[in-house]
Amino acid sequence: MRVSIIVPMLDEAAQLPALCAHLMRFARAGAEVLLVDGGSRDGSAAIARAAGLRVLDSTPSRACQMNVGAHASTGEALLFLHADTRLPDGALLALLQALQGRAWGRFDVRIEGTSRMLPVVAMMMNLRSRLSGIATGDQALFMTRAAFYAVGGFPKQPLMEDIDICRALKRRLGRPACLRLHARTSGRRWETRGVWRTIALMWWLRWRHFCGAPVEQLARTYR
Repeated sequence: MRVSIIVPMLDEAAQLPALCAHLMRFARAGAEVLLVDGGSRDGSAAIARAAGLRVLDSTPSRACQMNVGAHASTGEALLFLHADTRLPDGALLALLQALQGRAWGRFDVRIEGTSRMLPVVAMMMNLRSRLSGIATGDQALFMTRAAFYAVGGFPKQPLMEDIDICRALKRRLGRPACLRLHARTSGRRWETRGVWRTIALMWWLRWRHFCGAPVEQLARTYR
């Protein structure tokens, strides 16, 4: 079973050299790597292509970008990776082993940054998703190609697309494989906005989403 790694990006030039070097390790191990650009204006697409990676163009929406990548990919297993997230060593083997028994899954996450609260936030995210069976994009979602198509891919919405595809996958195909290997993600968003403020905002947005608030309205609040 071949793994296709799909990375949506938008104006990521500053971190692309490190990201491309990271992704090339998995490409050399046999994974297909697709970066899907949402209209970057900082030369991101050119940088990624110069590094030897395949880049697709898409409208600027993470859900749309990931769907474009999935449809263009050839792997039997799909791994959706945020541009500021890095996979752990052994990720491909662990993912493939997990998909022998489950249709989809995610990794534990470690949030990198200077705040002492970030490890606590990551621990709570991992525990919450393990109990609920719902994960976030920061946890590097993966699934079989059949599972992706069974739920119609990511819903075309500007926010909570990761939450909603997890709900659909759980409802139709059962609970996820929750791998204890840690994907590392940037804590930049948390530290820029304030850790406690970001926690409160995310919980508020999820509660409003659960209550049926329009996703477009929630996206405006998130920005």
